[in-house]
Amino acid sequence: MLDTEGRVTSWNAGARRFKGYEADEIIGQHFSRFYTPEEQEQQIPRIALETAEREGRFEIEGWRVRKDNSRFWANVVIDPIRDPAGNLVGFAKVTRDLTDRRAAEEELRASEERFRMLVQSVTDYAIYMLDPEGRVSSWNAGAERFKGYSADEIMGQHFSRFYTDEDLKAGIPQIALETASRDGRFEAEGWRVKKDGSKFWASVIIDPIRNDDGELIGFAKVTRDLSEKRAIEEQLRQSQKMEAVGQLTGGLAHDFNNLLTGISGSLEMMKMRIAQGRTAEFDRYLIAAQGAVRRAASLTHRLLAFSRRQTLDPKPTDANRLMRGIEELVRRTVGPGVRVEVVETSGLWPTLVDPNQLENAVLNLCINARDAMPNGGALTIETANKWLDERAARKHDLPVGQYVSVCVTDTGTGMTPEVIAKAFDPFFTTKPMGEGTGLGLSMIYGFARQSGGQVRIYSEIGQGTTICLYLPRHGEDAEVEERPTDSGNADATATGEVVLVIDDDPTIRMLIAEVLAEAGYTVVEAPDGPAGLEILKSNARIDLLITDVGLPGGLNGRQVADAARVSRPHLKVLFITGYAENAVIGRSRLERGMFVLTKPFQMEHLAHRIREIIEGCNSLQR
Repeated sequence: MLDTEGRVTSWNAGARRFKGYEADEIIGQHFSRFYTPEEQEQQIPRIALETAEREGRFEIEGWRVRKDNSRFWANVVIDPIRDPAGNLVGFAKVTRDLTDRRAAEEELRASEERFRMLVQSVTDYAIYMLDPEGRVSSWNAGAERFKGYSADEIMGQHFSRFYTDEDLKAGIPQIALETASRDGRFEAEGWRVKKDGSKFWASVIIDPIRNDDGELIGFAKVTRDLSEKRAIEEQLRQSQKMEAVGQLTGGLAHDFNNLLTGISGSLEMMKMRIAQGRTAEFDRYLIAAQGAVRRAASLTHRLLAFSRRQTLDPKPTDANRLMRGIEELVRRTVGPGVRVEVVETSGLWPTLVDPNQLENAVLNLCINARDAMPNGGALTIETANKWLDERAARKHDLPVGQYVSVCVTDTGTGMTPEVIAKAFDPFFTTKPMGEGTGLGLSMIYGFARQSGGQVRIYSEIGQGTTICLYLPRHGEDAEVEERPTDSGNADATATGEVVLVIDDDPTIRMLIAEVLAEAGYTVVEAPDGPAGLEILKSNARIDLLITDVGLPGGLNGRQVADAARVSRPHLKVLFITGYAENAVIGRSRLERGMFVLTKPFQMEHLAHRIREIIEGCNSLQR
């Protein structure tokens, strides 16, 4: 207790412990001796008593002085004491030693300040805070360097201004905050926009910040500029691409030189035998040349599949039905030492693919699986519906959405990570010389990508391999078409039908015309699109149009066919193509009465196909 002048009138054990004075040393002394010289000079003791008397209480924190002149941090409360008449008779003073608490608070403040200075000084990362709505509430030097905004320009602005127009339309900023709040973190890579409108490739992490009650109070956002890293990766990809092109060119030159040697050698031998009058030996040279042509056709087909330029005829396809249809063929192909199981998913979605190419892809995978199990084993073909969310789609390099998977699994030798990394490269093979072209998996990869899907390999040495095709889901109400079967009367002779042939290669026109004439058709020829369209605009009878897709003269084959069908809506069309100008003929399914035949083709097969089309065989109706 203090009297009205501020002299000590009572002293408890706590006072003695805090301040070091015994009661007989301090009673009657003025309480100002506990104050620092600085506060005494400012007359803080007098102000404290006047404030307590006037306002009913004085409370403060500050340094106080012990008997030994050491200091401690104190919380001080002074209350006035009055008699029943309201006269001031003294003061009650309570002091609490807060030295330890203040030391902890100072350490915390120092730590926070060190952290703040550290964050502010970081220039390799943009580190800043957002409020719960996404407005910027702090901004470090890295953020200013990456994005070009100073702190006073961006504080209080919404962080969505750093996103591209495409991301804004897709609602990515809001999705990012919702994902962070729901899942505890949002992480992504993508283009971000600087103040000057230029873009940089960024790695972004957003973490939610919550108080002790779990209430969301904001977000911490860290952005890293990966533009340089992306440029290096792009250079590496380009280097790898050039290495693959070199490998492709070398393999292609080797294989085609062999094929050309077989063809040219056979022709030379035929020429020699003609000069010698030994025509009886023609057959074996002819057979050799034709075999080389077939191998060349197969090689170009595989190359076009790898480069995603093959001609595809996509149809709504039930993969379950397709796998069921080839199960027996797979069993015969892999042999009795391999157990084959087909696992179908109930309610499998349809997919829009070329069913022939899907069959070929799965059959190739099964053959590879058989070769990986020289001592026998188990082979499983499994279909499934797959929903790829953002993370899974990124992992598979596909858009978010629904897919049908077709997986082939074996219990064979497996692949090393190094082999998996090169498995889709053209002409890469682990098989002995002469037992594989090295184009099987690259062809499957090209087919999957051209169909809007993907292929992935999962393998462990000694445990086996799973290779999965992921193909986009087709519409719910798509009517899945039955596979065509061979026509029984396709070899019938013509009955006066007229066929228009448009091709800029005179040799091909000549060969097609002769085959058609042999079969009894009347043939009309045109060297380019405009000339062919003039004939089609006339009143001449035309039962079938056969046209190359790539034509000179400003009109391609599809444009000619579409223009002709304005006046001849039921005209049947057969497109022939050396590689898939799929952008022209395959943007969507071909219209009813349109068909595709890929070069090179056997002339006998051409005549057979024409008869099927003209007669409108049920198996080929679209």
